[in-house]
Amino acid sequence: MGKPNAGKSTLLNAFLGEKLSIVTPKAQTTRHRILGILNDENFQIVFSDTPGIIKPKYELQKSMMKFVSYSLEDADLIICVVDANDAENPDEDTLSGIGKIQALKILVINKIDISTETQVSEKQAWGQKVGFFKEIIQISALTKINVNQLLNSIVGYLPEHPAYYDKEDLSDRTERFFAAEIIREKIFLNYQQEIPYSCEVIVSGFKDKPDISVVSAEIIVERDSQKGIIIGKNGESLKKISTQARLALEEFLGKKVFLETHVRVVKDWRSNPSQLKKFGYEM
Repeated sequence: MGKPNAGKSTLLNAFLGEKLSIVTPKAQTTRHRILGILNDENFQIVFSDTPGIIKPKYELQKSMMKFVSYSLEDADLIICVVDANDAENPDEDTLSGIGKIQALKILVINKIDISTETQVSEKQAWGQKVGFFKEIIQISALTKINVNQLLNSIVGYLPEHPAYYDKEDLSDRTERFFAAEIIREKIFLNYQQEIPYSCEVIVSGFKDKPDISVVSAEIIVERDSQKGIIIGKNGESLKKISTQARLALEEFLGKKVFLETHVRVVKDWRSNPSQLKKFGYEM
């Protein structure tokens, strides 16, 4: 858990050695709770990648914060990720909530590869002052500095229990879900301001054949003007993100992909509980 852009999804991907969670420079890229499953001969770790902690302003963000709460409720270990460059620490309400949870807690100071010694030292001192962290570990999730050290610490705290998932599983999510996430990632990377946050991606068709996957997807926006921006002049913008998404999907699935995308307007979907439920957000 942690604030937006602390590096939670990058850390999950570093643990798994796979790009499971989408990553962009924009805050609130992660919207769902995503389980990443790391299997070894002697252990299984189920990581729960959560949205960044924010004060919600509309219904979608309220749903995102519920995913965080659900994850904290059933966790054996909480990894609190902070950005060493971030001058603001988690607020008192957040810290109070974490402190009340019985699970062990590790503070991870991330992005030490692009931080000064002073910044890292200040975060270290803050973590020690908070007082409830079992360990404080400094890492770079992007360059994998000390990631193995963190993983070894996590393994040391694992409770003994039969594996929850099959040893071949990488996540509890389907390929259809990851296809939608990959398309949404390309929207975040190619559009500015409010456009990425106003978009949702629904995979309406997914046919997995031996030599090719055929994927049909709808990009949902809130306004007609947003639809025009997504499509672009002569459809060039939509073609660009579709091509990028198709290539990323082919790498993820390990086969050729035929991707068909359309844009549809669902007015104010982010504030509509019934629409959010249709799109897979619990309310």
